[in-house]
Amino acid sequence: MKTPETARPRPGAAILRTALRRNIGAMIAGTVLMGLYQAAETAFPIALGLIVEHTMQDRSLGSLGVSIGSLAVIITTVSLSWRFGMRVLQKANTTEAHRWRVQVAACGLQPVARDVDLKSGEILTVATEDADQTADIIEVVPLLISSLVAIVVAALALSLADLRLGLLVMAGTVAILSVLAVMSKRIGASTQEQQARVARAGAKVADLIIGLRPLHGFGGNHAAFGAYRKVSTDAKRQAITVARVNGTYAGTALALNAALATAVSLTAGWLAFEGRITIGELVMAVGLAQFIMEPLKMFSEMPKYVMMARASAERMALVLNAPPVATPGPERPEPGGALEIDAVHHGTLRGVTFTVAAGEFVAIAAYQPRAAAELAAVLAVNVAPQAYGGVVRVGGREIGDLSVEAVREHLLVNPYDGEIFAGTLRTNIDPSGSGREIADAVEASMLTDVVALHREGLDHVVRDRGANLSGGQRQRLSLARALAADTDVLVLHDPTTAVDAVTEQLIARNVAKLRRGRTTLVLTSSPALLDAADRVLVLDGGVITAEDTHRNLLAGDEAYCLAVAR
Repeated sequence: MKTPETARPRPGAAILRTALRRNIGAMIAGTVLMGLYQAAETAFPIALGLIVEHTMQDRSLGSLGVSIGSLAVIITTVSLSWRFGMRVLQKANTTEAHRWRVQVAACGLQPVARDVDLKSGEILTVATEDADQTADIIEVVPLLISSLVAIVVAALALSLADLRLGLLVMAGTVAILSVLAVMSKRIGASTQEQQARVARAGAKVADLIIGLRPLHGFGGNHAAFGAYRKVSTDAKRQAITVARVNGTYAGTALALNAALATAVSLTAGWLAFEGRITIGELVMAVGLAQFIMEPLKMFSEMPKYVMMARASAERMALVLNAPPVATPGPERPEPGGALEIDAVHHGTLRGVTFTVAAGEFVAIAAYQPRAAAELAAVLAVNVAPQAYGGVVRVGGREIGDLSVEAVREHLLVNPYDGEIFAGTLRTNIDPSGSGREIADAVEASMLTDVVALHREGLDHVVRDRGANLSGGQRQRLSLARALAADTDVLVLHDPTTAVDAVTEQLIARNVAKLRRGRTTLVLTSSPALLDAADRVLVLDGGVITAEDTHRNLLAGDEAYCLAVAR
């Protein structure tokens, strides 16, 4: 995995263009149907004016029947075009939002982490609210065009009655949009800040849920809740600010639209009083003045939604355009499964060097827990190869030259806090459904008693994060999953800290037996696991300071005896 090249980030505008481009067909169909809807809506007051102008003068049943038929056609067109137009647009909107949610989730699930300064809770907000608001652009553009069609048709119809009425509509529309365009920028900035604060609050909730039990254990839950209350209050205040800005925007838009409609009605009344337009044209003008309130309202709201979509797209770009912390290489490790750590410097590690031969079972007793965690992170490729000094080799190949698939296939690092997923015991042990090694893994991890407790056995339902399991049961379930993977190289980090001494002794023997002939490295202070290992390495002060069997170290190393004896 090489250092990634610096790529020019794609802004949120490019995300919006992508959304528009791949929904162009649906948008054209939606624009035509919604344009037809707005045109039919505009035709209704025009038709009423013509009826008053001609039909009532003739006073014939034939003219009245034609008028009623025309109105029925217009009303039917309005109903059907709206129904099918919105159906097309909302389907495209929903589908596009789903695509972005999947894409954001895929970035978070990639085996090589991305360089994103966002927590999981924030990424969740990006994948939900921001994806939805970005996809709204699919509806915004057709509605914007169809509203413009209605305004243009109304202006042309009024111009035929009197040019001043048409010019008044066009000039008023331009003035209204100019005012609202300035206000919409404030909405975009406020919305982006609100989304950021909501995301931070979501991230804090996720952290609290994960650490709730430990927090209760040492009484830190009140301080944690206080920290959440602070970020939640910040999000609430920003939401109030956004609501205030949106309210001001909506109120201003409504007032300006009403002012324009009033001006058109009064001007038409004055022209009719002066005899410059007929009564039928007056009816048409007053009807259009009332009608254009709706398309003007819709047209004036579109800049706000555009800015909100742009702000959400910019937040999605933070995730989608973030470069990976490392670029996978093309090579694969040689068969055999040897693991070599050569002069690794990272955090508290100060040149750690050791080799685990193929098929060997080695334990590392780390006197400083942080050093064990940092070594596990390096081996799990949670730290990019260029971010630490030294070299890690798997099967004779540098880990930086291997593809991610090759690393995951040959090397598995099981963390001490392995996640438990909602599902069943079986799906947690064997997520891929391969069915290999499940029975042996269950027996080796001493999960047999958990399976035997429930009538469903391995199909017993497990809640999210293993909420219906004890700490020891969750740890054994995670260990069973690691053993069932049956990788060439297995690294276990404190796999038995939550189980009793008798169970720990049995697990140590079982793991050594099951992994015989397979390369295994255990980072632990458990005497049972240390005793089961072929040899023990002592990690102290960031370097390997001793190497021998567990019993020899107990007999001849007082510091080791104090560190691991229980």
